[in-house]
Amino acid sequence: MSIDLSAVFGAGGLLAQALSGYAPRRPQQDLAERIAGAIEARSDLIAEAGTGTGKTYAYLVPALLSGARVIISTGTKALQDQLFHRDLPQVRKALGKSDVRSALLKGRGNYLCLYRIDRAQREGRFESRQHLDQFNKIRLFAARTRDGDRAECHGVAEDALVWAHVTSTADNCLGSSCAFYADCHLVRARKRAMESELVVVNHHLLFADMAVRREGFGEVLPGAHAFVIDEAHQLVEAAGMFFTTSLSLRQLTELGRDALAEAATVSGTLPKVQPVVGELGQALRKLRLSLSEVPARGQLAAVLGLEEVRQPFEQFAATLAGLSAFFAELAQTSEGLQNIADRCAEVHKALTLISAEQPDGNVRWYEVTRSGFALHATPLDVAGPLREHKARTKAAWILTSATLAVGESFDHVKHETGFFEADTIKLDSPFDYARQALLYLPPGLPEPNQPGYPRAVVEAALPVLEASGGRAFLLFTSHRALGEAAELLRERGGWPLFVQGEAPRAQLLEQFRQSGNGVLLGAASFWEGVDVRGDALSLVVIDKLPFAQIQDPVVEARLEDIRARGGSPFGLWQLPQAAITLKQGAGRLIRDVRDRGVLMLCDPRVLSKAYGRTFLKSLPPMRQTRELTVVRDFFA
Repeated sequence: MSIDLSAVFGAGGLLAQALSGYAPRRPQQDLAERIAGAIEARSDLIAEAGTGTGKTYAYLVPALLSGARVIISTGTKALQDQLFHRDLPQVRKALGKSDVRSALLKGRGNYLCLYRIDRAQREGRFESRQHLDQFNKIRLFAARTRDGDRAECHGVAEDALVWAHVTSTADNCLGSSCAFYADCHLVRARKRAMESELVVVNHHLLFADMAVRREGFGEVLPGAHAFVIDEAHQLVEAAGMFFTTSLSLRQLTELGRDALAEAATVSGTLPKVQPVVGELGQALRKLRLSLSEVPARGQLAAVLGLEEVRQPFEQFAATLAGLSAFFAELAQTSEGLQNIADRCAEVHKALTLISAEQPDGNVRWYEVTRSGFALHATPLDVAGPLREHKARTKAAWILTSATLAVGESFDHVKHETGFFEADTIKLDSPFDYARQALLYLPPGLPEPNQPGYPRAVVEAALPVLEASGGRAFLLFTSHRALGEAAELLRERGGWPLFVQGEAPRAQLLEQFRQSGNGVLLGAASFWEGVDVRGDALSLVVIDKLPFAQIQDPVVEARLEDIRARGGSPFGLWQLPQAAITLKQGAGRLIRDVRDRGVLMLCDPRVLSKAYGRTFLKSLPPMRQTRELTVVRDFFA
């Protein structure tokens, strides 16, 4: 470092001078010093920094001062935008480091594709008037945008189907043969990233150069001296998703539609292509119909053992093989049909992997939705690929999050990532939990597997909600329990209710903040990444210890793999994973030095089972009570 970090983080330091309301925190400076040392030595560090430590500044400062090329990866695109557009400019200004070049890089689906916009405009085929109106908004945005980032296009919902018509995938991108390549927003974004000292990405994109087959541009993030992985508790799941090979009804339907569109541009080709694509559509419809009566998710081998599924599946596989061979013969006709042939070969290769019967470290599973289906092959263990990639980079790898340790141990995250030799540091939150928070363990609740448990949770929560005046998150481990609790609270409660699934997440949170006394009910996605400060949130109720659902085919296969190797699935995976998830949920409560609140943990197993101590040790050091009167006194 070219500067003493105490001159940055200390009282009267550069951050205090530049940022209104900045308060020095010793854990923040300690974390920054350890990160600076890791960058300089190109070593590995796993750092848990409790809520309120200020870990964003703790890694941005050494990254900007190091003179090294640093890649910072966050868990979500929203955090990526916040880091690049808000936090980075503030720290850069405070340090006087305007000369450090930086870039924001997202996955290809976040950038407008000029070729597909042009084609959609020429074809003029849209599913509805609404889609046409949305397309026209995007077209006007495309004419004035510099970066082509769809997040900057307002007035079109993030999940609008029209985005599929105006963005590219690795499958349908024409690469350097595209007529719009010179002006391609994705190519320009990647060029800016290649020329920058500090690049902000997300976890999915981080793995892009670990599986080049998914991309047409080669290595995305070469030559980094350090990788800083924020929200590192999500790293393994993100790696598993990235290395999953998938095939979906929607993907294959788009392939057929694109094949017809390309064939229409080559004289005399469309009549040959139409019946072949028609056969694919028919095979897909038969396969989807055969999956109508099976569970929504499960092991692929289990449903292929059913005659009524196996026959349509085999017909689909044969049709896909024929499609691949057919377009291979047409590939030389045009660049567009060459791209279709390549995509057909890729999906055929994916199906071959997904349907393989020999053990190769992958779990093969399916999921059925109301309008489609998807087939997957997911690796059971990503520690090997992660470790190999880390070794190839010869860079420092810094993993940081508010939730990485189980108790005081980092063994679980080391095992999951393969970072066995990494140094570790655990920094407690600077918040005064003993004064600011109270842990309430309500007495008399039944075991969570008993009928009527959600009702019992609501009954126990009602007097606490009355004491808090609403202002609460109720976090559930299943959507079924969430729905049941929502119905009960509508009958019994007197507070504005905001229920996950009834509006977009950002809208629910904003309405909750503005309500003043609202009660928000959420499941998995609300357990982390939600920041509500001040009086709007003073109570967090958690219905159960968040053990992963064993019915999940990937979890089921992972546990069976641990058991087959002689390990304890519960001790080695289920317990530590649940403890980390619980810490995330509990972390919603205190987000500021002025916050006060109660964490209500309803699951009686936290006291009745020996493993309950692991969960309690993982929580911040709060006062603990089983008395409702103590809770009322706290709020009073």
